[in-house]
Amino acid sequence: MTKLLKLFVAVMLLSAIVYGGNKDRQGEAGASELLINPWAQSSGWDGINTACVRGVEALNLNVAGLAFTKRTELVFAHTEWLSGTGISFNTFGFSQSLGKSGGVIGADVMSIDFGDIPITTTSLPEGGLGNYHPQFINIALAYSKEFSNSIYGGIVVRGISEAISSTTAAGIGVDAGIQYVTGPKTNPTQIKFGIALRNIGTRMHYGGDGLSFRGQSPQGDYTMTVEQRSQGYELPSLLNIGGSYDFIFGAQSQKLHRLTVAANFCSHSFSQDQVGLGLEYSFKEMLMVRGGYNYQNNLTDAATRVTALTGISGGVSFLMPLKQNGPKLGIDYSYRSSNPFKGTHSLGLRITL
Repeated sequence: MTKLLKLFVAVMLLSAIVYGGNKDRQGEAGASELLINPWAQSSGWDGINTACVRGVEALNLNVAGLAFTKRTELVFAHTEWLSGTGISFNTFGFSQSLGKSGGVIGADVMSIDFGDIPITTTSLPEGGLGNYHPQFINIALAYSKEFSNSIYGGIVVRGISEAISSTTAAGIGVDAGIQYVTGPKTNPTQIKFGIALRNIGTRMHYGGDGLSFRGQSPQGDYTMTVEQRSQGYELPSLLNIGGSYDFIFGAQSQKLHRLTVAANFCSHSFSQDQVGLGLEYSFKEMLMVRGGYNYQNNLTDAATRVTALTGISGGVSFLMPLKQNGPKLGIDYSYRSSNPFKGTHSLGLRITL
């Protein structure tokens, strides 16, 4: 009961921090790529698995799940974002256990490819001057630890870099999360709760030669280089609160069939709040099928919704042992629906050593 009371107090304190934001500022945050889950496994839930995410993918949802890494995990994912836009994500991450009492360290790198964008000017609005290539890269370092048989926690420090033609912006964001696991003696991990506070960090703004131009001096007798100032912006901070429950069918020791029900509430400081529900079916922890639905205000009304994503997601995973009690190879796929465009597809490969 003492642990549950501490968890409840933590939820209330974190909720007060996030709800302290002004909802009139919706849409004013930048670095929106931080809100996108680039991984192929957890995106099949559409991020609803805050309470039960595990391994490297926890860096983008709830870092506490990183603590469940037993030895070493390597994950690569490729995402075609809003198919038809030409935008794609390539993400690589790894995690390494430091021993039973040493915790787990992890890192990931996410790079966004926007394709070729024509250079246009007021005098040449149709282009013809060549192309430019925006470069958006996020690098995260994380540490997570098991504090008891029930409580896990961790922290992520993320470097954010955005660059377009001769103009750059950089910032640092911090995530923190905890997970609480409980259940009967026959299945002590049956019930899970998770809380994650994400994207708390420095204010960002663009600068560089791309914001400068040649202009006339105030005296008017010579020209000079003038640099424009850009408006700064905040990171898209949010709070995730979620829970999950495992239904085990068959012998408990074999876990032949598992059905996990998960729910999540996401409070955004600069966007619409979301409520989600998801399911995952597992056969021998080798074949997993999952799906989720994330709802926000006016989502079903095409005329008033503020996102291209329509809330429906699904995915499948195959986990194959390469040898008994040895390395495992996993393949993940997910789909997230959208209107317009042709949805978002993610394909991932994971190796567990």
